[in-house]
Parts: sequence; C-alpha cells; structure tokens
Amino acid sequence: QVRLVESGGGSVQAGGSLRLSCAVSGYTDSSLCMGWFRQAPGKEREGVATIVSDGTARYADSLKGRFTISKDSASYTLYLQMNSLKPEDTAMYYCTAEYRPPGWCTVDSTGFLYWGQGTQVTVSS
Repeated sequence: QVRLVESGGGSVQAGGSLRLSCAVSGYTDSSLCMGWFRQAPGKEREGVATIVSDGTARYADSLKGRFTISKDSASYTLYLQMNSLKPEDTAMYYCTAEYRPPGWCTVDSTGFLYWGQGTQVTVSS
C-alpha cells in the first residue's frame, strides 16, 4: 500500500512562496494518480492539482499560474510549489493517491484511497 507523508508547510506573508513535499513509500505503478488537496476550516476539501506517472498535470482553474505540481521518481517525492500566496490559500494541505487509469486523475476526482496526515499552510496579509 502507498504511504504518504507531507512536509514543508508553515506561515508566510502574502506574496511569499512555499514548497510542499510528499514522501511516498510502498508500491507504485503507471496507473497511480497523485495529487494535492486542501481544506480550510468550515469548508469542503478541494482539489489543488493532480499528476500521473507520465507527468501529465492538472490544476484547479483558480490556481493555474501560481501553483505547480511535480514529482521526482528517483526519490519517490511529490512536490507542490506555491507562489504568490494569498490569505485565501490558508488551509491544511493533503497529499493523496489512488490506483486509477490516467484519465480519471483530475482535481474533481473522488474516491482517493490513500492520504497523508496533512501540512498546515498559513498566509497572512
């Protein structure tokens, strides 16, 4: 089974940047969909970005141009580079994964099985 552990969260001022990391362990294959979701207090969990084994990435429309998802297969690490952070980006960020065909893997997908513990991102104005 896939195990996910996030790190890299913290507190920054608006306009700053953070890079989140997700250490991956366990078995993986070409059908593994991975992504980042976030949840602010009192709000539903929302998809941020997803990526499949061939590197194809998808993003929430509102985050395109500011956030970039990437992965390093050699170190089994998933990343989320967050630039131009805004107070509304404040949330708990979760790494997630699921074995599905590549076409399934979008920020609107439901049914992800594997989740990390989350890392807090706080952006002050």
